[in-house]
Amino acid sequence: MKRNEELFRLLTERLSGLDYIHPEEIPGIDLYMDQVTTFMEQHLEHSKRYPEDKVLTKTMINNYAKNNLLPPPVKKKYSREHLLMLIFIYYYKNLLSISDIQTLMKPVSDRYFHASAGLSLTDIYEELFSMERTQLSRFEEDIRWCFETALKTFADTKGEEQELLQRFAFISLLGFDVYMKKQVIELLIDDLANETKNANEKKPRRPGREDG
Repeated sequence: MKRNEELFRLLTERLSGLDYIHPEEIPGIDLYMDQVTTFMEQHLEHSKRYPEDKVLTKTMINNYAKNNLLPPPVKKKYSREHLLMLIFIYYYKNLLSISDIQTLMKPVSDRYFHASAGLSLTDIYEELFSMERTQLSRFEEDIRWCFETALKTFADTKGEEQELLQRFAFISLLGFDVYMKKQVIELLIDDLANETKNANEKKPRRPGREDG
């Protein structure tokens, strides 16, 4: 499995190069649409699968606003909080539907977007992404376990056939892990949606014309 071992080395090198956008890198001034897309492209370029991929486009941003994922800009300008929301959306959209992201992000946006007191979106961002390095270290341990486990499979095969099947086993182990975690995330989001629905149903109705 020499080729697969070389691939694993490249994977770990790629992982060590991944990083998040640090809070101090996010502009403290409002930006126009073109400036937003340029900023995201520059700081998340390392996460693209192909060089020609776009991290964020004007159409994406407009769709996020249309689907109530992103509060509208003020005088065509996007604030620091807008950028933080877009970063969260960027990571979540790789595994969640737009509907799920809306369910997850709306309570956070309603409470902390331009909050005048208490926690801010910046505080939340810093708290969550401060754990990134620890999480990455644990992830590297997990994929090494999957890789070493895959090397023990299909012992009765040889050469290219063994290499192919062991790589398939490696990808399958990683895929099952992603599948299970996605199931957990979706269950949590569904529970959040139910809590929000129940809370809205308990809110007192405002009197209308039919109430006299």
